[in-house]
Amino acid sequence: MKIADKDVTVFKGREPEAPLVILNTVGEEGEPVYQELRKETDRDFSMAAVGGLNWEEEMTPWPLPDSEKGRLPGSGGGDKYLGKLTEILLPEVLRQLPARPRYTALAGYSLGGLFAVYAMYKTDQFARIASASGSLWYPGFLSFARGNPLMRKPDRLYFSLGNREAKTRNRMMKTVEENTRELAEWYKCQGIDVTYRENPGNHFQDAARRMAAGIAWILED
Repeated sequence: MKIADKDVTVFKGREPEAPLVILNTVGEEGEPVYQELRKETDRDFSMAAVGGLNWEEEMTPWPLPDSEKGRLPGSGGGDKYLGKLTEILLPEVLRQLPARPRYTALAGYSLGGLFAVYAMYKTDQFARIASASGSLWYPGFLSFARGNPLMRKPDRLYFSLGNREAKTRNRMMKTVEENTRELAEWYKCQGIDVTYRENPGNHFQDAARRMAAGIAWILED
């Protein structure tokens, strides 16, 4: 269905109050992730996959510095999209469900994983977060994350990376593993239930399965 110019697919859980996972998608990977997730867990959940995104704009927290424009993705429309997500898309998704979910989680891959972590600082609506192969190399993000308060400490926080993702000539992207590990430890020190997992391969390998594994972990009690 169309909601505020976005393509939203809702997969309903068995129980009325099943947890709801919001998954921002770059293409049409909502269905593959959902199918992989059904293999990963027998936990009940609902999922809303959001597509039709202007990925490099709506998933990034601020514009790239001039020195990086043309070499890295990002024009910094994350705050505007987060407002649309929490004020328009999420309420409409909730209207499609038979009852209010026990909690709502946010998940994403690549820049979507960056956005999911960024959202913790801007809204208290998401109780659990999954960032799979998150673009935590993004210029300035590590300093931002360590220097600002969370709007809500998530109950569970998941990070993963491929073990070849940092093997790149790009000076910014090669920081992704160091930044992800550092942030995982940073959040652990704040008393958050955090896990970090390493997967074989590069950024693009087994994306649906990796995302599903992250969502399955945050759904655990």
